[in-house]
Amino acid sequence: MEAVAKLKDFPTSPRKARLVADLIRGKKVNYALGVLSHQPQQAAPVLKKVLMSAIANWQNKNEDAKIEEADLYVKTVMIDGGRTLKRLRPAPQVRAYRVRKRSQHITIVVDSQENN
Repeated sequence: MEAVAKLKDFPTSPRKARLVADLIRGKKVNYALGVLSHQPQQAAPVLKKVLMSAIANWQNKNEDAKIEEADLYVKTVMIDGGRTLKRLRPAPQVRAYRVRKRSQHITIVVDSQENN
């Protein structure tokens, strides 16, 4: 049985987080947690927290099963664009440059290998 964890409107560009998400997609949960612990990117600790939340959600759904025996893996990782805040930055000669502050939605689904 799969479990889902979501984080909405995290203020980082989705493109930057997708680089980290590609490293853990389809991998075992223990391996994914190790990879996320040692990545220098800003999105890595956030993805690790969402992954831990997905594991906890799986454990709540399957109270009789043990995590070690379940052989969990990261089924899907989706990084979608969230809302964009539009701001203005002063520029030379009484102009203004538009600054787009992007955000993202993170969705992680974990599942056990035996269900495949």
